[in-house]
This record gives sequence, structure tokens and C-alpha cells, in this order.
Amino acid sequence: MARKRGSHSDITGPKVREAALRLFARSGYAAVSMRQIAAEVGLQAGALYSYTADKQSLLFDLMREHLDDLNSSVDAETGQDTPIDQLEGFVRHHIRFHKSRAAAVFIAYMELRNLEPDNFATIEGLRRDYERRLEAILRRGQESGDFRPADPRVTAMALIGLLAGLTQWYRETGRLGIDEIEEIYWDLVRHAVRV
Repeated sequence: MARKRGSHSDITGPKVREAALRLFARSGYAAVSMRQIAAEVGLQAGALYSYTADKQSLLFDLMREHLDDLNSSVDAETGQDTPIDQLEGFVRHHIRFHKSRAAAVFIAYMELRNLEPDNFATIEGLRRDYERRLEAILRRGQESGDFRPADPRVTAMALIGLLAGLTQWYRETGRLGIDEIEEIYWDLVRHAVRV
């Protein structure tokens, strides 16, 4: 099928992903059809396959892109000298990275069940990479005597759960700005690891 007049892959491809992200977050992966995604972008349903192999590929690509960006960007924020600085960098980065990505966060957590086994294994591996980064910081802090987590793995998972919840309730028009929210979260995390 010919590409729609005025359509460009470098423009339409991202629009397809953005539409899929919005629709998956709003209605859930299982309830969204390729026809709905195409309509959202203004394409014929058949033309959508010029931009993606299928709906599963769209879901997988959205999750992988989100987690690849998260993993690569957190390293720059956690390269400080001390475990305390590394932990603070991790917390602040997590908040800044996720605050405007509520739909991507929702999909990354809630749509895992809809991934085919190979795709699930890849995404689960990327999630574990991120979790291990925090766990490693906690272990370094435990070894240096800066932190006293009861169990670094469990603490890492609990802290990520705490941080991930921000996207569900934070609004830029709310009572507190993101800088104040970061301070509150950093204070909560410090107390959680007994700094």
C-alpha cells in the first residue's frame, strides 16, 4: 500500500508510537486495535504496517525505549564519589525522568502481562538492570557504613515502588513544585536507609 501523501517516516513513525502510548495508557493494550491507532494518526489501517510489524512490536518498542532511556540516563546522575551522593542522584534523577512520562510508566508496569515470552524476558531484564543499579548503591553504602538497610534488594524494590508512585498523583499545577517534591522524597529515602 502506498504511503499517505505528505507522510514521512521520520514524522509519522513517532506519531504512531505516541498514539499507541496514549491509547494503551488510557484503555489498556488488550482493548486497543491497530485500526484505532491508525485512526488516531490519520492513517489507513493497512498503512500502519509501514511503521510497525504489529501491535505487540509497538508495545515492546515503547517499553524498551523507555527503559533504555532510563538506564542510560541514570548512569550520568549516579557517578558521584560517595554512596550518599549516588543515592541522592538516583532519587532526583528518577523523579525528574518520570514526572512527565506518566503514560510510559503506567505501560511499563501494567502491561507486562501482555508481552510475548521473549519480549517479556527482554523487558524484565532491562527492569532488573535498573533495580540492580539502586541495589548496588545500597550495598556500597552498607559496606562504607553510610547506610543500614535491613536487606539491600528488598530496600531497592521498596524505594523504586515509592518513587514510581509519583507519576500517579503529581501535577505541575499542584501545591508544591518539583524541587520541593524532590526534597521531600530525598528526605524519605534518607530515613528509609537510615542515613
